[in-house]
Amino acid sequence: MAITMISSRYHSSKDLSVIRETQYRAMSGFGAFAVLLLASIGTGIALGSAGNRGATIAIAARALLSAVLFFMWFGFFIVQPNKGQVLQLFGRYAGTVSAPGLWWANPLFTKRALSVRVRNFETAKLKVNDRTSNPIEIGAVVVWQVVDTAEAMFEVDNFENYIHVQSEAALRGLANQYAYDSHEDGQMSLSSHTGEIAEKLKSEIQARLAKAGVSVLEARISHLAYAPEIASVMLRRQQAAAVIAARRLIVDGAVGMVQQALEALAQKGIVQLDEERKAAMVSNLLVVLCAEQPTTPVVNAGTLY
Repeated sequence: MAITMISSRYHSSKDLSVIRETQYRAMSGFGAFAVLLLASIGTGIALGSAGNRGATIAIAARALLSAVLFFMWFGFFIVQPNKGQVLQLFGRYAGTVSAPGLWWANPLFTKRALSVRVRNFETAKLKVNDRTSNPIEIGAVVVWQVVDTAEAMFEVDNFENYIHVQSEAALRGLANQYAYDSHEDGQMSLSSHTGEIAEKLKSEIQARLAKAGVSVLEARISHLAYAPEIASVMLRRQQAAAVIAARRLIVDGAVGMVQQALEALAQKGIVQLDEERKAAMVSNLLVVLCAEQPTTPVVNAGTLY
């Protein structure tokens, strides 16, 4: 019985309708202005003539009509470019007017302006651990735009704060999935694969903001560094890795040069070397080519053997 009740509650919560944006067809403000102006003038003339005749009922009716016309003047509103007016009637969503211009709608409507322009913000510099548990500092710039005014207004509370909090949460989750530096070939890292990381961050944020009626146009890491407490250690580690890579390149080049020298001597028949002399020559050439300091050669003026 308990399982059945939990299941029924779950399905009932999943069946809740989501408020989607619908366009409300408001009346042109210029046409409504002309109609209300003519009606107000006519009502004023009629009210004046009724007052001259002294008809109490007619005066009361025309006064009531004047009050209604005065109230109708509050139905005008202006929509700015790339903004929308969200209309509500007694708490119920009536629609959104997105076309810019002067419009008129029921004065009882509650009108709330909402921008659909492209906006951006930069997250705070977050201190998180990367995939290898190294503390790092990371920040990102998120470019976003409201694409559904009804969802942004009614599905989440304070959608701008919701965007900021969820973006930082997505950034934290992304930083935990990847290492700061890649120590293996083909391994994706935060510092080396900026394009792939940006696309991944964008999709992570979009998945969290879909229910808020927001489209994420771009998301990129704007700040990335090791935390101060390990920055000096990681700097030495990077320097050591750079020295090892440089040494490996120097040794590979030196070995190739020694091989070419031996092959050239053998092909041209300049000198015949046994295995012991070849080993000595290779050792001397590697010392000369791989040494950090300039070497001082010793010239042998005697025989080779």
